[in-house]
Amino acid sequence: MTGAPPGPAWRYAARGSVAAVFDRTALSASGLLDVGGGQRVYWEESGSATGIPALYLHGGPGGTLGSGSYRERFDPARFRIIGLDQRGCGRSLPLATAPGYDLGTNTTPQLIEDLEALRVHLGVERWLVSGVSWGSTLAIAYAQAHPARVLGVVAMAVTTTDRFQVDWITETVGAIFPEAWDRLATHAERAGIGYRRGEGRLVEAYATLLAHEDPAVREGASRAWVDWEDHHVSIGEGGVHPNPHFADEEFRHVFATLVTHYWAHDAFLAPPLLERMDRLAGIPATLIHGRLDVSGPTVVPWRLHQSWPGSELVVIEGEGHGGPAMVEAWSDANSRQVERIERSGSVVAGPSPASGGTGAE
Repeated sequence: MTGAPPGPAWRYAARGSVAAVFDRTALSASGLLDVGGGQRVYWEESGSATGIPALYLHGGPGGTLGSGSYRERFDPARFRIIGLDQRGCGRSLPLATAPGYDLGTNTTPQLIEDLEALRVHLGVERWLVSGVSWGSTLAIAYAQAHPARVLGVVAMAVTTTDRFQVDWITETVGAIFPEAWDRLATHAERAGIGYRRGEGRLVEAYATLLAHEDPAVREGASRAWVDWEDHHVSIGEGGVHPNPHFADEEFRHVFATLVTHYWAHDAFLAPPLLERMDRLAGIPATLIHGRLDVSGPTVVPWRLHQSWPGSELVVIEGEGHGGPAMVEAWSDANSRQVERIERSGSVVAGPSPASGGTGAE
């Protein structure tokens, strides 16, 4: 392991640990919350009805809650575990690729409004916010917008989705994967939209292609985009392994559409997260990152940590954009947070009648 700088706020971990996994309890409630403008957001709840509320934010954008394995990272005896498919993806309606869908209604400020609507709907006063990958950007943005509602933040595979990181992941990392990046750029150059490498942002070209009226254009762009995704997350994984979720055409189209939409607009965050860190004063946080994560270099969580008093940075040596040791650190951070919250005696509301049933609202 690399020698760590002095101080308790920076910790290193070696690769190879087996992730601590809690039992995945059955859902106690779920529904579709009408957040206005024709959008309905799917949410679900599990764990203890009287536990500390914990909100999980998935990656992507467009990554969805998936099979629900996130529930295994929170102690169900101590947490009231809440998750949602962010607007436009998963079980939320309509999907971002639905005919006539207005992508202008899908931005980070609107996602933050959805989280607040869900918090009120479920009768939660304050909650622990835990996000992975893109979910870490959303978690920090939410905490900056509503610090009084946040008991703490846990972020794994940390992102800020600002211009530096977006250009890094879509342009600079091409120096590590030149063959894959050449395929990505060549597809855009041949698509007839005027893109030329070195003369424009590649992510903006793909956002245009994935919003194209021709389904064949969208299909080709989605396949080219996820090939790049599979490559830039592959370091530390023993090679490139196609994500099986991308075989699902609907999932692939929604994911690629939302990722490029958000990345082309620097996550709709102005000013960017790092320029408003003063809003997080007094909010404890754990930032977990893999040293081999070239999708988001370690300088990203390092800068957040340096600007965030009360945060700790856990760097996992030997892992990239996820891995067993990172998941173990994530589970451990959630448990340490709930212990801190319980010791502090922070008052949080229990479930409201709104969370007592299943089905659409």
